[in-house]
Order: sequence, then structure tokens, then C-alpha cells
Amino acid sequence: MTKHNEAFKLLVVQRYAEGQQGYKSLARQYGLGPTTVRRWVKHFEQHGLSGLQKKFTHYSAEFKLAVLQQMRQEELSALQATTLFDIRGGTSVVRQWESQYHEGGFQALEPKARGRPTKMPTTEPPKPPLPLTDKSSLEQLLQENEYLRAEVAYLKKLRAASGKRTNRAEKAQIVLELKQGHPLAVLLKVAELSRSTFYYQARAQQLEDRHAGLKRRIYVLYEHHKGRYGYRRITSALRQSGEQVNHKTVQRLMQHLGLKSLVRPKKYRSYRGQQASVPNLLARQFHAERPNQKWVTDVTEFNIRGEKLYLSPVMDLYNGEIVSYSMQKQPQYSLVGEMLKKALAKLADQDAPLLHSDQGWQYQMSAYRRKLSEHGVIQSMSRKGNCLDNAAMESFFGTLKSEYFYLNRFDTIGQLQAGIRHYIHYYNHERIKTKLKGLSPVQYRNQALAA
Repeated sequence: MTKHNEAFKLLVVQRYAEGQQGYKSLARQYGLGPTTVRRWVKHFEQHGLSGLQKKFTHYSAEFKLAVLQQMRQEELSALQATTLFDIRGGTSVVRQWESQYHEGGFQALEPKARGRPTKMPTTEPPKPPLPLTDKSSLEQLLQENEYLRAEVAYLKKLRAASGKRTNRAEKAQIVLELKQGHPLAVLLKVAELSRSTFYYQARAQQLEDRHAGLKRRIYVLYEHHKGRYGYRRITSALRQSGEQVNHKTVQRLMQHLGLKSLVRPKKYRSYRGQQASVPNLLARQFHAERPNQKWVTDVTEFNIRGEKLYLSPVMDLYNGEIVSYSMQKQPQYSLVGEMLKKALAKLADQDAPLLHSDQGWQYQMSAYRRKLSEHGVIQSMSRKGNCLDNAAMESFFGTLKSEYFYLNRFDTIGQLQAGIRHYIHYYNHERIKTKLKGLSPVQYRNQALAA
């Protein structure tokens, strides 16, 4: 087996982290197996640089049993267990421990003594064959014939399957296929499988087949939303399509498939400052009873290769929908003015929302305040240095950057602008929210209007 040094492994992991290539692409480029690349990435994510370093460890029986118990309790796959416990040698090591434990219990997990045994075993001379007239000899010949028939059939299936060394699941599948024409005990002996291991694998394959369709649908949803959905939103999306499924089942199957949300956790820090000249009328009451009752706005910055892009959106707190937005390369007043013009155009005559912002200079300009006054919009401002007063808008910026900006690579500002337009449309029309009963903002608004 080819040995790879730490620097080479780190190079492959860094290429994957750049987001331009997947496991299979990198495997083809560097002459590796996709499972090997995946294992290196997972070990690095879990243990850092130490997860790529060489490790010569003899695992005790107690450690092996602890790994197997946690795999059973938390329904971990072999790959997840090797990553979590930093076990070297690949998933085959853990699968071997499982096989040993099923066949011989705790004692089978004990490390075997190395080196030659102190005393060579003595071999007994072969017994002379019994005459064919003996009844026991005839039975023995029939048993040997049955064994040879089963062995030939098993080897044929084995060569057709892969021609290589197979795992226990593949062996169990072959035994299942041949069970109708050969005694099970003989097949298990040929395949070198214990009865308990065979039944365990048979049950596991039946369970996997039972959820095969659901796994495909989960994977399609995960790919459609570009890894932004965790098991809760995947569950809501499945229920929207009419499929009644438990969220714990979705969580377990996503763990088995190695799927998890790519979104980074978002953190907020606050500073309690002085009250602004414009009062904080919103007062962190982020719930609205109807559309166009409470709006929030802010400006955020993106940096691409030294060039900057500024985004100014308006969000309706009723359903979290982005009512309007504008983007510019300079943080001029026209950025906010264009956004405000688009938002005010969507108001009906009877609408007079409260519009909350921070104390940015754009929101203190007379032109901005005059526009609000002309349309009967009430202005509200956060206290100085207190970002949580506008947490709803900060939350949207965190979601936008975590689900889109940080997960992609951009060469130009134009690419970023086009991508933000696409994401905001996706955010309004497709991205479901659990607090909106599993609907997207536009779906929730339309449902309320229809009611």
C-alpha cells in the first residue's frame, strides 16, 4: 500500500477546502481512492494537523469495545467512528472489530501476541480413508460434495460481484441469493460468516432497502439547497411534498449519508450605548401581526480581492421577506436612496410601516427622513453601538454570508452581484423557515392573504 506523507495529505485537504473540487475529482487527480480523500478531510476537520500525522497505536480491547458501543448508541457509521476516534487504517479496521466481537465477544477483541509461538504445533498424520461400504463414509462424501457445490456457486457470485476481497455485507448478500439452493450452514462456512453476523447484515440490508427511496429524496433536497439545509429543514421540505416522515429518521439517514448543513454558526456581540436622538420605537419587538407593519434595514460590506460591494436591503418582520434591496461599489447615499424608493413603491395607500435602522449617517440625512415623512413611514433607530437592537437584519446578513458568500469563490464583483440577486430570490421564494410553519417567506405571505 502506498504511503503518503503529511505534507501531501495537507495539500489534498487544502485543495478540497478551496471548494473547487470534490472527493472524486481530487482522487482522480492524485491517483487516490475517493474514500481516502474523504477520510483525510474528515480527520483534519475533527483533529486538525494531528489527524494527518502518522500514528502507530495498538488499540486495547477496552478501547475497541468503547468504540463499538458508541457506534451502536449514536448510530455512527464506520467512517464517522474512525474520524471521531482518530483511528488509522480506514473503515476496514472498525468493521473487523465488529466482526470479531460478533463472533467471539470481548475476548476476540484482545490484541493477538506478536512473533512466533514458543512451541510449534504438532500435526497429526492424516487418517486413512474409510471404505466406501461404511455408512459414515458415504455421509461424509455427500457432505463434502454439498460443500464443494456451495463453494463453487459462492465463488462464481464472488467473482461476478467484484473479484476482490469483499466485506461482510457483500458476503451476506451472496449468501442470501444462494440460500434457496444450498443449506445455510454450509454457505456460512464457505463465506466464513457467523450466523449472528449474517442475520445482522441481512436485517441491516433490509432496513437500508426500506429507506432507499427516502435517502435519494433527502440527497436531492440537500443538493438543491447547496448544503444549506440541516435535518430539520429537510424534514419540513419532505412534509411539504406530502411525505410524512419523522425528523429523527431524517437525522439518522443524513448521518449515514454523511450529509450535514454547511452553514457556519452565527454569533452576535453587543455594546450598550446612549439613546439616539431618534428613539428606538421597535424596542426589539421583532414580531409583526401583518405585512408592511414593521420593516428593518441596514448596510453590509463584501470584499472581493480588495474590491468592495455594499448591500442595502429592507426586510419585512412579518415573514422575514426582503422587500427591496440595492447594491453599489461605493457607500454613497444613493445606495440607501434607491433601496428606499423601491420599498416605498410597494406600499398601498393605507400602509404606514415603522422602519428601523442603526444610527448610520445615511439614515440621519434630511433627504432620507423627508422621504419617510412624505409616505407616512415612522422612523426608529437602534441605540448607539447596540447591534442587537437590529438583530433581525444582522441575522439575515449572517445567513446570507454563511449560506452563500463563505461557501463560494468569486473572481469579480459582477459575479458576486449576480449571485446575491439569485440568493435573495431563493431566500424569499424557496428557503423555508421553521418559525413560518415550514414555508418560505413568500409562501407564508400568500397563505395569509388567501386566508
